[in-house]
Amino acid sequence: MKILGISAYYHDSAAALIEDGKIVAAAQEERFTRKKHDSAFPVKAIRYCLKEAGIDMDAISAVVFYDKPLTKFERLLETYLSYAPKGLPSFLMAMPVWLKEKLFLKATLKKEIKALLKNKRSKLPQLLFTEHHQAHAASAFFPSPFQRAAVLCLDGVGEWATTSVWLGDKNKLDLQWEIEFPHSLGMLYSAFTYYTGFKVNSGEYKLMGLAPYGEPKYVDLIYDKLMLLKEDGTFRLNMEYFNYAVGLTMTSSKFHDLFGGEPRKPEGKVTQKEMDLARSVQEVTEEIVLRLSRTLHKELKTDALCLAGGVALNCVANGRLLREGPFKKLWIQPAAGDAGGALGCALAAWYEYYNKPREEPESTVDRMQGGYLGPSFEGTEIGATLDSLGAKYETLVSSDLNEKLAEILEKENVVGWCQGRMEFGPRALGGRSIIGDPRSQKMQSIMNLKIKYRESFRPFAPAVLAEEVENYFELKEASPYMLIVAPVAKQHQKQMTEAEEQLFGIDKLNVPRSTLPAVTHVDYSARVQTVHQETNPKFYDLLKAFKKRTGCAVLVNTSFNVRGEPIVCTTADAYRCFMRTEMDYLVIENFILCKKDQPQIQEDVSWKTEFELD
Repeated sequence: MKILGISAYYHDSAAALIEDGKIVAAAQEERFTRKKHDSAFPVKAIRYCLKEAGIDMDAISAVVFYDKPLTKFERLLETYLSYAPKGLPSFLMAMPVWLKEKLFLKATLKKEIKALLKNKRSKLPQLLFTEHHQAHAASAFFPSPFQRAAVLCLDGVGEWATTSVWLGDKNKLDLQWEIEFPHSLGMLYSAFTYYTGFKVNSGEYKLMGLAPYGEPKYVDLIYDKLMLLKEDGTFRLNMEYFNYAVGLTMTSSKFHDLFGGEPRKPEGKVTQKEMDLARSVQEVTEEIVLRLSRTLHKELKTDALCLAGGVALNCVANGRLLREGPFKKLWIQPAAGDAGGALGCALAAWYEYYNKPREEPESTVDRMQGGYLGPSFEGTEIGATLDSLGAKYETLVSSDLNEKLAEILEKENVVGWCQGRMEFGPRALGGRSIIGDPRSQKMQSIMNLKIKYRESFRPFAPAVLAEEVENYFELKEASPYMLIVAPVAKQHQKQMTEAEEQLFGIDKLNVPRSTLPAVTHVDYSARVQTVHQETNPKFYDLLKAFKKRTGCAVLVNTSFNVRGEPIVCTTADAYRCFMRTEMDYLVIENFILCKKDQPQIQEDVSWKTEFELD
């Protein structure tokens, strides 16, 4: 049985295909359309999934959508009515979209699916719908290595739920309780994202990265004015300070008065105030997650916890949960946001709707295949694409390539690295990555300003050989998906001088904190990725070669893209990004390209993709 899961029409639309319960393929639409956070119906992602499985749409048994639009519409109407007439402008903007598209989503989906059928006379596959948080919960529990676990889903909002608690047992997920809109931890964090001048639904990472530069001076104000937090982790927000329920902004004038002024203008200077706000809401978020986890552990009496929903991408909170929380085992869905809902709804249909048994995992490893669920490319098509672009390259066998790359990286060069299948989810995990030497004191600023074209304060993640993680970080567990922040090991930390200790805010940035300055944040933390031979042998072998040459088993790993663009997918995407930044080398499978050897780029060049979907 082949089941296609779809998430679409809000942000980060995606498709996922499972066959008899096994994950075959999953990808976000943005990777193919090159439109960041693309919310359109994921036609190209679906075609990729079908191509990966070697089938046509006609072979699909069921299509599952990750949301129940009528229930969401009910929530919108009830919310507008309860705040009337305050929400009239927002209501008038929202209703035409709903009346034209979303309210008749079932008919829209059938039309889109029919267009994908090879034989137009074929019977449409069965169309199913899960609830939004049900899809999140299924994406967290069913691919996990646990047969029984507590599941916590935290996001902005689904239909009604913003926080939901589930008990996963074999092939069943039972909802225990939930917190409903408008009381939302995701919305609280996004409100501060908006107020500090970053973009909601994409700038939350920036707020998390900014937090260590600040002081938690607004924490008490948040608890006193913005929310009522109970000992069990449940909470209610004071909606007088928020505008997202019915307005066109996240925060109200009362919020602005409370924090001393209007929101920072996007691209305006980031001040100490924004840093302190970021630190404050981050600490509140961590406290809520910890309190909720203690409640779940007490109520559900299991030592395993699974996480999904956008808040589960807060890797600083995840790190504290692992260190200070009551659960012995933690597993987080790598595509924890809405894109992962495509996978979750397909798995929910397989296990719960069709009541299929869930087999014991073969090992403690999860069922996500390292997150490498996107397309890969063969040498002949890579070579053909590079030739068509006039690129200059050489090809090397893997052992020679790794030796050469270890030397290139040691000389503080920045390398674009495309190997195997593209990652599913927001993190690059060594499939579509930009890599560098973490020991370099200038690597962070080079990558931020000359490669990624993004804010200088944003930290980079270390990729480390799995068996070496404890030698570099205070982390004993695997972290294959870069979703856990841990302190750098004491033996690698550098103590600051008395003068350096007095530095404040962004001035902390240029003080080396460890022997791995490029991946050590100002609070001595790092967002760790453990690299495993079983799931990514090529990246693992490169790390081995780098360690052999330098004695260091760590590399800087950041996503292969520039600010405002999705992670690259194809050879053409990678070459374009390589040529338009100050990267030094590009490696695509066994092809290696040096920037100095490349012809002058033509701005009107046709960037033909080798990934033909039609």
